[in-house]
Amino acid sequence: MRPRPSARAAGSDASKQTGRRPQRTLLARATPERAPGPNGFHPLTDHDGNARLQRYEEQVKTAFDRIVPVLKRLSALQHEADFEQQAQSIARAELGFDLPEHMLADAWVTQLDLRRLFAWCVFETYRRMADDFFANDPLGGREVREFDRFLQDSGFHQLDVTPCADGRLAHAISYVLRLPFGAVRRKPYAGGLFDVENTVTKWGEIELGRFREGVPNTADTPTRYLKAVIYHYSSVDPHHQGCAAHRSNDAAAAQAALDRLLAFRQSVETGFCCGASVALLLIGLDTDTDAIRVHVPDGGGHMDLTQSVDAIKVHAITRDLEPTAARARVAELVKAHAPATADAGMLGLVARLIENNLSQIDYVRQVHGGRYADAGHAERFVGVGIGFEEIQLRNLTYFAYLYTVEEGAADLDVGRKIFGGLNVSRGLPIPIVIRFDYHGGVPGARERATTRCRRLDAALAGRFADLDDRGLLHRLLVVRDSDAGTGIEVVGCSLTAPTAGGH
Repeated sequence: MRPRPSARAAGSDASKQTGRRPQRTLLARATPERAPGPNGFHPLTDHDGNARLQRYEEQVKTAFDRIVPVLKRLSALQHEADFEQQAQSIARAELGFDLPEHMLADAWVTQLDLRRLFAWCVFETYRRMADDFFANDPLGGREVREFDRFLQDSGFHQLDVTPCADGRLAHAISYVLRLPFGAVRRKPYAGGLFDVENTVTKWGEIELGRFREGVPNTADTPTRYLKAVIYHYSSVDPHHQGCAAHRSNDAAAAQAALDRLLAFRQSVETGFCCGASVALLLIGLDTDTDAIRVHVPDGGGHMDLTQSVDAIKVHAITRDLEPTAARARVAELVKAHAPATADAGMLGLVARLIENNLSQIDYVRQVHGGRYADAGHAERFVGVGIGFEEIQLRNLTYFAYLYTVEEGAADLDVGRKIFGGLNVSRGLPIPIVIRFDYHGGVPGARERATTRCRRLDAALAGRFADLDDRGLLHRLLVVRDSDAGTGIEVVGCSLTAPTAGGH
């Protein structure tokens, strides 16, 4: 073990690291002569949880991945006399739903519009997945009491996490960190560059709730609002599969995330009071193995980008211990590689995140052979707007959280670039789900959410007119009452059936 480094001010020393990548780890290597635990798995791995997560991942992704093979079969049959009957039979058997009759009816006289049919199948698969998620809670993400108690006991009353909008981080909460999604505010942005003003507003809402309602605890309880950012890097292809928003520069991604965190804290201090009610945390994620590294802040909230605790090394060091000893050793390693003045509650939280991530490391090893086959992007659709609590799977969705196209132009352009390679290069359209959640108890909220969807729909069609004109851009418009706990409601679609002609 290296000696514990002295704490340094993040704004000064950390900024000097931009020209080089942060060190991967500070943990010593596991002793080579020691044998690994049974089957190589860690003693703290949650095997039941891994099995449940695997079933869900396979169920959802298989549903999306069946679409193209089914459409290829339909393409070969489209001029058969009983094409419509065959097509519906295949769709029911393989996809679980009927296809729109108007998309099949004219195949005999023209050509089957496979682009429109592809987008429709993606949208219908998404709708069914979302309905199941909100009706059945397959990930158990609404079971928040235990974690809420732990969080407050650690000295925090809110955990607000911003992963990069890259689809390879869409599972960061439920899989990578193994946290109940209902207990965490998640709002992804490209490059982890979250909206500071929006976060300050959310901080204010939480603090007001503490004063007025005692939720999640009373204002006199000495807890803090914890803001975390997850940046990412690639151990397989670091120069090409890192964060696109930072041109695969690990150091730039980490520094930009840290700068944004510091800007948030300064905004609270400047606009309201001292920053005592705000805590910061920075986490790196290897998108190939799902292993995290955590930059533990010192007592003043400062982080050194060259110092981190690497979960994959913790796994190697502790995997042949008994569970109780392994848990104690994890806590020791976190403390040993944190600043001397680090807060005890923060150390406890980081130890829990590292321990949770050990299960995910074993998950990737068991289910995906240690590294994901899709080292790059493999998202199925783009999610635009506000909401998407139900998206908890890696490489399922690229996010662009925004209210207007102008506001989220940078995120949208990254999404277009990604799907230009995934879909457009193969002649397939970019499916975009436009989504706005609303509070049903507020008069007119649903109507305003619907108006936002339609406004954004028109703006997207205008911004990407070159794609829209060629049938390479399709949008599904949905809203959701977040107070009711129900599923999504479809309020529009670019694939709506044409109306019959008349006088």
